Amino acid sequence: MKWITKMERKFGRYAIRNLSAYMIALYAAGYLMELLSPSILNWLTLEPAYILRGQVWRVVSWILIPPGSLDIFTIIMLYFYYSVGNTLEKTWGAFRYNLYIFSGVIFTVIGAFVLYGIFRISYPSTVIPVFGGTFSTYYISMSILLAFTATYPNAQVLLYFFIPIKMKWLGLIYGFFIVVNFINSGWSGKVVIIASLLNFIVFFLGTRNMKRFSPKEQKRRYEFKKATAPTRVKNGQITRHKCAVCGRTELDGDDLEFRFCSKCDGNYEYCQDHLFTHEHVHLS
Repeated sequence: MKWITKMERKFGRYAIRNLSAYMIALYAAGYLMELLSPSILNWLTLEPAYILRGQVWRVVSWILIPPGSLDIFTIIMLYFYYSVGNTLEKTWGAFRYNLYIFSGVIFTVIGAFVLYGIFRISYPSTVIPVFGGTFSTYYISMSILLAFTATYPNAQVLLYFFIPIKMKWLGLIYGFFIVVNFINSGWSGKVVIIASLLNFIVFFLGTRNMKRFSPKEQKRRYEFKKATAPTRVKNGQITRHKCAVCGRTELDGDDLEFRFCSKCDGNYEYCQDHLFTHEHVHLS
């Protein structure tokens, strides 16, 4: 989406660097508060009814609530999310990663108010609906994993440090559980899942914009820059062109012309004698 590029040019300098580390720090603060005073978490949950009555801090304080109880498996998964989040930030850039995470937070807040409005319209005479921590950062963290899977489907990771698995299979497993949870949930659960994962839907299913950040596209750009850079040396002289078949360069004749082939996977350059006669290169 072009508007993201325009926003990045205008506000990119304000992006938070190493955002994943700050997210883990917020979880750590939440676990500490839970340990020292468990009841304090009740004052941090995302409750539109209380927000509309003046407890405005709940709009942001709910991100302090950690996803699940603290144990060794939670620590491992948080480290895993930190690792993939850092990789995404390096791949996309800090601004786009910020936008992805914060849009998930904003969509979740909007989803909470939508659900509150549905309850108030459907049951106007009942007590004020309180969600009791239904909205959390669990699915936002899940969206990081899904984004990493969509960007690096063939990357292999060590799940729990010893189980080798490709991200595309791990993403399918997580996606399966999300679908099962969605089917088995009531309306409130469905709104929670949709709102929390709407950033992933917008960024990956609603646009092809992020495709240009895929490893395959980055590899193609790198090969193009490498192919067009004046780094080839022949007979002690630097050349800009070289045929991938015969190896001739512009130094071999003033009448030689060179073109890149659009049908080859990668950036392969050919002279006029081999441009239409070479065998196309296909990487997959």
